[in-house]
Amino acid sequence: MPAVLLDAYTDWECHECSFTERTRPIPPGAVRMHICAGLHDLSAPLVPAGSDCKLVALERQEYLGDEIQATGDDGRPYSGISTVYADGHNDLVVNAPVARIILSLDL
Repeated sequence: MPAVLLDAYTDWECHECSFTERTRPIPPGAVRMHICAGLHDLSAPLVPAGSDCKLVALERQEYLGDEIQATGDDGRPYSGISTVYADGHNDLVVNAPVARIILSLDL
């Protein structure tokens, strides 16, 4: 008896740049990321091909101080990227500030 082998895949795209990708299925809740030229070279999520949505880079609103924050190609700090879907639900990717430590080697 002949067997049929199925090759499952998922097509991904970015609505802000022309990036597309085809991958094997990923676990539920996982997301594919890429460096998006349309969103100031930030690491942005890909959405399943054919999704009706828009990606929005969220500029950091509070004072930056001496924190290290992801900046775009325009030099502005961005706190995250929101994916706004036409059906009303949203997804959010957060760029958390980076922790740092200063070591003193006084012995």
